[in-house]
Amino acid sequence: MPFINEVLEHNQRMGGSTPPMRQSRFQFDLDKVMQSLRSRITGQGAALDAIAASLALTKAELGDPRKPLAVMLLMGPTGVGKTETVRLLAEAIHGRADALCRIDMNTLAQEHYAASLTGAPPGYVGSKEGNTLFDREAIEGSFGKPGIVLFDELEKASEPVIRALMNIFDNGQLRLSSGTSTLDFRNSLIFMTSNVGAQSLWAWQQRQQSGWRRWLPEAWRARQEQKHQQLALEKAFAPEFLNRIDQQLIYQRLGDDQIMILVELALQRLNNRLARHQVQLVAQPQLKSWLGQQGFDRRYGARAMARSFRQHLEPEVARALLQTPDRPPGCLLLADMDAQHRVRLTLKGPDD
Repeated sequence: MPFINEVLEHNQRMGGSTPPMRQSRFQFDLDKVMQSLRSRITGQGAALDAIAASLALTKAELGDPRKPLAVMLLMGPTGVGKTETVRLLAEAIHGRADALCRIDMNTLAQEHYAASLTGAPPGYVGSKEGNTLFDREAIEGSFGKPGIVLFDELEKASEPVIRALMNIFDNGQLRLSSGTSTLDFRNSLIFMTSNVGAQSLWAWQQRQQSGWRRWLPEAWRARQEQKHQQLALEKAFAPEFLNRIDQQLIYQRLGDDQIMILVELALQRLNNRLARHQVQLVAQPQLKSWLGQQGFDRRYGARAMARSFRQHLEPEVARALLQTPDRPPGCLLLADMDAQHRVRLTLKGPDD
């Protein structure tokens, strides 16, 4: 039994002549976890609400003990925060964004790559070692914290790989081909991401913006978009696979009203990196507005904003750091732009 020592200690702590109120074995604070996600994932309120509900079930220990804690498919176009949601969840629960088992499914596009998950079959090279892409420690988590598993870009995996996942969803375990070891997913939150149908949906949305179609009711359009995505999903995956998924969460394309939020989030990430140099960047409103215009693209979401910062702002910040190696700690970098849209940086000491 996994975590047997922790189970015995937990039962002993909960024992006594008068049983205390039942406490969850999971130590994460649900409100703090969701606060972290909502502060850094924008425009996806409905999806985050569904994740909060699933985490509440996990915290209350109401799930089927024979299955994973949760199995969720995050659907939507690129750059809207699907993978980032899982990384932030790992950071909020375990303290590190990489404290998860991430399987990049586009590396498993060929049928023979299924052995990368279950190990080489008996008689083949490496069968006795039982090597697999899975990280056992990240999968199983601990008595107080769930493991987190991410299957990224699900639609690019081969059919044998998808069948291997069905076994995991069914009984929470995966026996390796060698037959000598089993991976236990019953203490795991399992996430999958997929862009399936996103490109054709974008083309459909573009057609709705022209001619008489733009006058159609928003409610009708939203229902049609949902049907479009569901049909694309059913075309890509077998019904028996989809039937084993607890929740299908739709991530929406980012809109114009999220531009400045994306800019602020990108600045926050840059300042997190600058903290190692004991420098903080302060951008003027004019520069923020211009970076937002350069970096917003509905097709590519937040990744386009990251490219805008990398092309226009970060090289200038790097030059400023290299030119002032003897700067005192606690400096401010004031960022503005001139009439020719060139970034200007001014270094201010902590006492200026």
